[in-house]
Amino acid sequence: MNIHIRRATPADAETLTEIAHAAKRHWGYPEHWITQWQSDLTITADFINQNMVFVAEIDNQIAGCSALAIDGPLAEVEHMWVRPEYRGTFVGRRLLEQVTNEATARNLPELELSADPNAAGFYRHMGAVQIGEIPAEMDGHARVLPRMRIRLAEGK
Repeated sequence: MNIHIRRATPADAETLTEIAHAAKRHWGYPEHWITQWQSDLTITADFINQNMVFVAEIDNQIAGCSALAIDGPLAEVEHMWVRPEYRGTFVGRRLLEQVTNEATARNLPELELSADPNAAGFYRHMGAVQIGEIPAEMDGHARVLPRMRIRLAEGK
């Protein structure tokens, strides 16, 4: 399977938002939670313009996305989403590698991210370590999001 990585354009915003919703639904969350997360799952043209957002394409279809958001010394992986039908096809790996390569090229020492609990295993497999937890209660259900860090090799 040939995975092509490219920079996202503002015209991709609607498709990337659809992928984010589909990826979150894949975990079986109640639909009213998805509705409550609407703003968190929306990827806007402004976000794409202000950050390094990448898409993975397979046969000219967007299969997933990821973003590198840099705010001063903090570099964050955001909006890491893969269409459910492309899970297990290395799309997520390729997207995360793209973000880590971009961060390394900018001499950033590490990346941080807040993971969906269901995705924490993927990030651990990719070298992330948990550094904390973020409370994320929903409808009285105690939930926490693992806060994770990826140490990067020294930049070029």
